[in-house]
Amino acid sequence: RKAALLETLEDPPDIIVHFAAETHVDRSIKSPQIFLETNVLGTYHLLEYVRKHPETHFHHISTDEVYGALGAEGMFSESSPYRPNSPYSASKASSDHLVRSYAETYGISTTLSHASNNYGPCQYAEKFIPLMIDHAMQRKPLPVYGRGENRREWLFVEDHSAAIYAILSHGKKGEVYNVGGGTELRNIDLLHKILELMGDASLKRLITYVEDRPGHDFRYAMQGDKIRALGWQPQWSLEEGLKETIRWMHEKSMCYSGKASL
Repeated sequence: RKAALLETLEDPPDIIVHFAAETHVDRSIKSPQIFLETNVLGTYHLLEYVRKHPETHFHHISTDEVYGALGAEGMFSESSPYRPNSPYSASKASSDHLVRSYAETYGISTTLSHASNNYGPCQYAEKFIPLMIDHAMQRKPLPVYGRGENRREWLFVEDHSAAIYAILSHGKKGEVYNVGGGTELRNIDLLHKILELMGDASLKRLITYVEDRPGHDFRYAMQGDKIRALGWQPQWSLEEGLKETIRWMHEKSMCYSGKASL
């Protein structure tokens, strides 16, 4: 959000990959201003830097949530209209439009990608998968919105990174790419899968259904033909990715509790 930090760079980079964002929908409902400041104003500052240094290519990381919600059928494509339903997704949609406008108006080099729900080691604990794992390890209630019927498409973080590399290496400037993990589950089914992999059937008793959040999108799913044409496809199955995430969180908890071996 601080434009002055960009001026500390001695030489313009070849590429800027813009990951930085506020991303948690629940917090955007409670405190939308920080999402506008970070996601919209922050993107503006980076685009202004690239406008002054047009030799730098700008890749913008976006989300499937800008497309809005799907019913039980259908998938989003790169040409699907934007229908954001939360302050978070509206802020990301706004930043996407800024990127397009700067490319069109100032001729800067850009690419843009929409990712499905990411997960993996080092993810913020407020997100669904690490939150459920953390609560289960501590035998705390496992809060699930509504009846857990909402559906999401899951993408392991290493697969997402590989997709971005493919876009930067082989993608076409000015293009948009959807990056979906290809594995879609109801939230409650995902939670049952996590608990199964943790190997303790008694953890299911911790599942607690709570009041749904406002404007909770029912389902996201994206077509991935365009990114696959660049030679990319997910390498991690959901089960493998969840096992790796659980392993990492278990090791982290052992370190924090002082029980890790030296």
